[in-house]
Amino acid sequence: MPTQPGDGTVPLDDLLRQARGTLASAGIEDAALDARLLVSHFSGIDRVGAITNPRQPVPANRVAAVREALARRAGGEPVHRIVGMRSFYGLDLELSAETLEPRPDTETLVDIVLPRAQAVLARKGACRILDLGTGTGAVALALLSQLPGATALGVDLAPGAVRTARLNAERNGLADRFEAEVSDWFTKSFGAWDFIVSNPPYIRHDDVGRLARDVRDFDPALALDGGIDGLDAYRVIAGEAKRFLADGGMVAVEIGYDQRQSVTGLFLDRGFRLIEARKDLAGHDRALMFGSS
Repeated sequence: MPTQPGDGTVPLDDLLRQARGTLASAGIEDAALDARLLVSHFSGIDRVGAITNPRQPVPANRVAAVREALARRAGGEPVHRIVGMRSFYGLDLELSAETLEPRPDTETLVDIVLPRAQAVLARKGACRILDLGTGTGAVALALLSQLPGATALGVDLAPGAVRTARLNAERNGLADRFEAEVSDWFTKSFGAWDFIVSNPPYIRHDDVGRLARDVRDFDPALALDGGIDGLDAYRVIAGEAKRFLADGGMVAVEIGYDQRQSVTGLFLDRGFRLIEARKDLAGHDRALMFGSS
């Protein structure tokens, strides 16, 4: 191992090499990528700086911060939880203990809504979106970023999630078109909405304990546990959504890879029709769009 100077500084390339070794020894699958992300974030030196001056010294206090972050990652904590940020649909979103970490699969939900929302906005000059279980605000804010003139309300049962969603709206310049409220599903959802969207908890209760460690131990249970069969949230949404939809309004939900048939059945039983089903990049059923029959 390279010798550390007496002042506690460490050359950047040495620190990065040590970081890769620490994570690889801990069995982290993407050790090189995660090491680079953590060293870059906590050293304050971006990729360009690392390439142009790889031997630049990293101050002792930042070395300590990097090593603390590496210990957390080696213990199984997801890298984006440690950094406190996650990119989603081109937006930088803060995470908190009460928010699900938004993942690329959920961009499928944004994709299924976006073209129809653009058409509504063009026709009406406005588009109102209700995001149930908003978490970080990811889905609603992604839609607003692509729909100038649209507005959204995000509701969540967790006060910490609501605070985080508001911060993310401010961070991304969308606070003037986004509101967030603590609410149990539709409790504070007044008015008629052009789109109701949700990435609800849909993991079967008995399966939560078998999830990957980085999900099971660090994502909030409230955002994961969908009840005995994983369908509790869909029953509520399908049962109540019609009362809150504008004429021609639509409902879009994210689903688990094996839930298309069961979720579709719940909505059909409540007088909806399936407009579109969309798969994620892995080819799994991921998002469903419903309209009134």
